Amino acid sequence: MTFYAQNVLNGLAYGSLLFLIAAGFTLIFGLMRVVNIAQTAFFLVGAYAGLTLLHAGLSFWVAAVLAGVAVMVIGLVTYRVFLHRYRADELTALLLTLGVALVLDDGALAIWGGDPQSVPPPEGLASSIRIGSLVFPSYWLALIAMSLLIAAALRLVERRTMLGAVIRAGVDDEEMARGLGIDVDRAFYVVFAIGAFLAGAGGVLGGPITGAYPGLDGDLLPLAFAVIIIGGIGSLEGAYIGSLIIGLVSTFGKALFPELSYFTIFVPVAAIMALRPRGLLGRRR
Repeated sequence: MTFYAQNVLNGLAYGSLLFLIAAGFTLIFGLMRVVNIAQTAFFLVGAYAGLTLLHAGLSFWVAAVLAGVAVMVIGLVTYRVFLHRYRADELTALLLTLGVALVLDDGALAIWGGDPQSVPPPEGLASSIRIGSLVFPSYWLALIAMSLLIAAALRLVERRTMLGAVIRAGVDDEEMARGLGIDVDRAFYVVFAIGAFLAGAGGVLGGPITGAYPGLDGDLLPLAFAVIIIGGIGSLEGAYIGSLIIGLVSTFGKALFPELSYFTIFVPVAAIMALRPRGLLGRRR
């Protein structure tokens, strides 16, 4: 029983980390139809930037916010210089984001080196909680709670604000939204900024679990795709559910079938694609 309880908690924590990437990914893809390959590279840069700020003496939470803002600026520059002109060409946009990801990878390697680095959890959450024979890091429980709060806040914005209404309209029918005079282009900037901020801040928030090392973005990218496929394009609720599913499947796969752990991740993906191609909560277009 302890084995399963431990891995459930591990899977929920890892899934919560994936949601910080997938939330921005699904918003950008759902509204803009851009497969942002650079999303996990934003996560990597955020982790390194946060680590630098921590070494400079800033608190963990301030470092997470500032790293998110720094990555948001990178994201906005990327969109304004490259994607703004070529967003309608899906293949060109895909290749551009791939190029940005490679540049960020090489830049991170040049600045921070190739050695893996650990991101310490914030003070007060560096200990572990013992429940009977179950021992679980306090920060991992905090990350699960933070992910849930972020999901609730994003849903509130999506359902209760004008920005959310514009995003939903753009996801459902961009052409009709433009015909009604809605400034969808402004929503593109806002959504791309939110996605980059979440990834950058997520690099710090998830750093105590993943650390920071060259190639981290490549390891996370297939998982982010799996989350989007399971949850459905443009659905924050789907991204949250998909993140938890992939987190649990990945954790139990590594524990029970280490030789097939990567394969087990895509079993639910294949099932969803066969039975419900638009995902669990994906919208019809």
